[in-house]
Parts: sequence; C-alpha cells; structure tokens
Amino acid sequence: MSKIAEFKALEAQLAEQLKQLDAMKNDEGLKREIEFESKLRSLMAEYGMSLRGIIALIDPQPVSKTEQKTTSNRRKRQVKTFKNPHTGEIVQTKGGNHKVLKAWKAEFSAEVVDGWLQ
Repeated sequence: MSKIAEFKALEAQLAEQLKQLDAMKNDEGLKREIEFESKLRSLMAEYGMSLRGIIALIDPQPVSKTEQKTTSNRRKRQVKTFKNPHTGEIVQTKGGNHKVLKAWKAEFSAEVVDGWLQ
C-alpha cells in the first residue's frame, strides 16, 4: 500500500473514531456512570476505604470458580470399562478419547468395541 493510501485510510479511521467519541460524550448513560464513579471515589477517599475493602464489605464470602463449577446441573461422566477378549487388556475411561480405545475401534470397528463394554 502506498503512503498516501495508508495516510487516507488512517485519516478516515480517525474521523470515524472522533465521531464515535462525540456520540459517547453526549450519551446519558456514560454521563451517569462517570458521575457515579467520581462520587464513589470521593466517598472512598472520605472514609479511607479501598476497592477491595468495599468488595469485602458488600460480598464477604465470594464464591470461587471451583465452587461455581461444582454447583452445575451437569451430571458427571461415569467410568466405562472395556475388556479386549483377544488380549485380555482392560481399559477404563470416562470418555471416548482414549488412545488405546481409539486404536481398538480402528482395528475392530466401533460397534465391536462397544460390545466389549463391561
């Protein structure tokens, strides 16, 4: 791309961004958020509180991500045991992405291997 074309593209992009900035400056929602933030910061300074202190005050025992995962309605996968009748080898897996199980399915077909489920 030539320098002139690059310059004109950047100039057009800048004009678009300036138009978006002007639209945001006139947005009532943004004005309310800015006002809220400034009042909140002045209150924090007045009472000597930090943001972490306010969060601890409002939500003293936050739920960690591991706790959120355990409360899901999704049921846990059950362990499936497959036994190869030819070799006597046993494979235990919760999913179908097991290396040995895939090899068996490639060699004997998926229907046959599904029949080996214990």
